[in-house]
Formats: sequence, structure tokens, C-alpha cells
Amino acid sequence: MFRSLSPHTRAVLTALFVTFLWATSWVIIKFGLHDQIPPLTFAGTRYTLAALCLVPLVLRQSSSRSHLKALAAREWIMLAALGMVFIGIAQGAQFVSLNYLPAITVNLILSFTTIVVTALGIFLLRERPMRVQWFGLALYIVGAIIYFYPSAFTGGEWIGIIAGIICLTANGFGAILSRAVNRSASIPPVIVTVISMSIGGVALLVVGIVLEPDPVFSLQGLLSILWLSIVNTAFAFTLWNRGLRTLTAMEANVINSMMLVFIPMLAWLFLGETITLKSLLALVLATGGIFVVSLARWERPLASVRAFTQRKRSSYAESSILNTTQESDFTVD
Repeated sequence: MFRSLSPHTRAVLTALFVTFLWATSWVIIKFGLHDQIPPLTFAGTRYTLAALCLVPLVLRQSSSRSHLKALAAREWIMLAALGMVFIGIAQGAQFVSLNYLPAITVNLILSFTTIVVTALGIFLLRERPMRVQWFGLALYIVGAIIYFYPSAFTGGEWIGIIAGIICLTANGFGAILSRAVNRSASIPPVIVTVISMSIGGVALLVVGIVLEPDPVFSLQGLLSILWLSIVNTAFAFTLWNRGLRTLTAMEANVINSMMLVFIPMLAWLFLGETITLKSLLALVLATGGIFVVSLARWERPLASVRAFTQRKRSSYAESSILNTTQESDFTVD
């Protein structure tokens, strides 16, 4: 039945499935943290094992091996920086934040990443936000104020909030780094992921071993790490990139944003986290703001394509086909 669907429909369903898998990661991480696995060691083990699972994808293809051998020193430095920021700092901070805060709260904090990327684009890439993006930002801020007011956080919860802010900041800078790497179009995505994930994962694991108490892995803890590494990271990454061959960047971005909806639902179902009417209203406003900002990021390129097409139509009797390539940010849950 699945094969009878059109390639585009299959790609959409595949991307939705991967997004759902990434959302379940938050529940599994919470289970592992409740099982007393130290957060940094937990994150480092997960991404190190996931990178090892992806290594065969690189080694079995001669073209990937050739690209790997041809990497210049500057490219190695960029990939190492990407791994340290996106995995070492961002994912480590996310696990720490989840150790102290409910998954729904962390989800709301990290959803601000889209706003951070837009803001960094203003200062680093000289991008000018559209008016609708400012409206989306205002929606998000109103939602966040409703959710967190009145605030009465304990000491541990403040640690989680600070870790969440570190995570979203690192995600923002990581997205800019990822664009810089992907815009060169000289390094295949699988090599970008394997190298950066390997460097970031190993660094995170070393820091966890040095700073945290020795982990005691129960059977449930081991199964959680293996599932996160093999299924929710290595397998999901492979499926996601297969879907990107068919989906546009805007479609992939919107589907990936569905995690903002999936995570609260799963946290409510499996973690027993409560969603009050006030928090539901706040999440709806914040999620709506993020969708507005995300969609607006791709409206400008689409408008440029439409304008270009109109100019061409005035010059040519026959309609022409525009082949555009879309970049995809390096994505981890």
C-alpha cells in the first residue's frame, strides 16, 4: 500500500515518521535520566554510538571515501567546530535541561531556536526580517510570558533553564555554521554528519566521564541508549535524508516543526506531565509564532523565484523549467 502512493506522498509520510521518532527521543531520554544515567555521559554515549552506526554509510561508497580523503584542513576545522557546537554544547545542554525540567517546558524553551537563527541572520548574514516574522516573534513572546508567569522556580529548575538557554544559543550558532558548511556544496551531508557527530559525541562523552559520577546502566538504560543511537539517530537520519531528495526545504522545515506538537502530546501520555488550559494557550501561541517565522524564512526565496519566472515569461514564448536546489540545516533532535 505504501509503495502505491506517489513519491511525494511517501516522502511526506516518511518525514512525518522521522519527526515523530525524534519527538519520542525526549520521552526515552527522560526515562534514561530517571534511571540515574548522568546527562552528559548519556548524551555522549548516544551520539558516539550513532556516529559509529553511520560510519559504514561513508566507507562503503567510493565517492564518500574520496571526499573524505580530499577534505582540506579548513574543512576539518569547520566540521570540528560544528560538532563541538551542535553536539558537544547543544545536545549536552539539552540533556542537562531535561534532567531538571519537564519535557514540555524544555520544548518551549528550545522552540525559540528558530527566532535565534533569524536574529543571528540579521547580524551575521545581513538578512532583513519580513514584517510577518516580527509578528511571529511577538506571538512567541506572548505565549512564553503566559506559560512562565508567574515564575516560581527552584534552584534545580534554574539550572535546567540556564542549560536550555545555552542549548538554544548553541543551536542558533550551529545552524549558521551548518549553512556555511552546506552552502559550499563540496562536502556530502553524510560526511558532514558523521564527522561532526563523531567529534562532538566523543568530546561530550569524555567530559561526562571526567565530570560526572560513574554511570550504572540497567537493562532499561542500555536499551534506551541503543534505541536512541541506532533507531532515533542513525536510522532516522538515513530516512530523513532520503525524504529530502523529494521534499522542498519549506516542506521539510514545516514537517520538522511538528515536533513542537508531538513532544507535549507524548510527554502528557507517557511522562504524566500536565497541560493546563493556560499552558495549552501558551503553547498554541508560541507554536503559531514559530510556524509564522519558519514559513516566512522560505517566502522570500519563493517570491524571488516567482519574480524571476515572470521576467522570463516576458522574454520567452515557451515556459521554462526552473531547477532550484534547497539547502537543509544539519538536524538532530
